[in-house]
Amino acid sequence: MATKIRLMRLGRKKRPFYRIVVADSRERRDGNFIEILGYYNPITDPAEVKVDEERALKWLKEGAIPTDTARNILSKQGIIKKLHEAGA
Repeated sequence: MATKIRLMRLGRKKRPFYRIVVADSRERRDGNFIEILGYYNPITDPAEVKVDEERALKWLKEGAIPTDTARNILSKQGIIKKLHEAGA
């Protein structure tokens, strides 16, 4: 199964709130997911981000591919750097 780490949009119109989830790549953006890794709230200043680092690293080591936006968020949290340091 090809898995992706992606953002799932929640919130109301013009007030987005995102969950960072692991999902099968064939599922819809807001469809079924495997696990919630955290959340991203772009409305607050600065943007509020919370990611379960341990679970994110586990999924990345298992081959989950992050989308571009998810990769940027994980990079800013230092998770991608830890993945490369671990040698995966």
